Amino acid sequence: MAIPESRATRNRAPAYLASSPTSPLNSNLTLYSAIAAAPKSLVYSHILPIRSGHAWTVPAGSTCRITTPEGPQVGDLNLWNLHNPRERFWASRTRQLHRSHVTTLDRLWSCLPYLRPMVTIIEDSLGDYGVDEVGGRCHDLLGTRCDPYVNKMLTGDDFDYHCHSNLTRAILPYGLNESDVHDVLNVFQVTGLNKDGQYFMETSPAKPGDYFEFFAEIDILCALSTCPGGDLSAWEWGEGKEGVDVVDMVDCCRPLGIEVYQLTNTKVLDSWNPPMSPTYHGMHGLKLPTFQR
Repeated sequence: MAIPESRATRNRAPAYLASSPTSPLNSNLTLYSAIAAAPKSLVYSHILPIRSGHAWTVPAGSTCRITTPEGPQVGDLNLWNLHNPRERFWASRTRQLHRSHVTTLDRLWSCLPYLRPMVTIIEDSLGDYGVDEVGGRCHDLLGTRCDPYVNKMLTGDDFDYHCHSNLTRAILPYGLNESDVHDVLNVFQVTGLNKDGQYFMETSPAKPGDYFEFFAEIDILCALSTCPGGDLSAWEWGEGKEGVDVVDMVDCCRPLGIEVYQLTNTKVLDSWNPPMSPTYHGMHGLKLPTFQR
């Protein structure tokens, strides 16, 4: 079916636009550039082995860096308010407010009724990846985590090390469970939609030492999974097909690094305030009954 010229040529403006320069959709370039450049001290680090999950905390006003110490590896990231896990990362709203693939100065937003930036991305060594020849972009919000249920449906096999399962195991020590795992940010993952609107994935372009760093706007609990597909160069559901020229997915897996930093001089934060939720005072159209004597 031919697309009418009026549709094919019209300007497709973003559906969500900042209403003013001070809109929370507009990150303060001066502030976050200063935070990125400010001296910091390492207060926590962890190397996440292949096909595993790990949870850790990041205090408000601190930064967290996810790294690829040995080369390309996709990581599936979840976020919660440390003090109220009902407030958690909302991938689809973040995708609407910013873009399908995030980078420096984009923010990761929390779910309703909280709706505020949980973190702001301050550095991204793959920020210049742009759009490749097939339309792929890096740091994916289009897809979600792999899980054992769809794997069972598609292959008939049981596998316990999908990202959903890795995240589930990681958060148990914090009193959370499988139902708290939610749609992820796929860090270091390149994806897009083909001409038929179907989701595709490409090999991660990360190199040893690449990184993705964010600033914690509130106290957060993070959980990260090293995807069992590794760099996704040999991805398929199940554990691979037999054959001389077939690469096993596990051979494409590498660890990820986690680093939490504290600013050594907090004066850079003098103009920063933790974000507040919108002050909606309505009752969603409901009227409460009034007792009548």
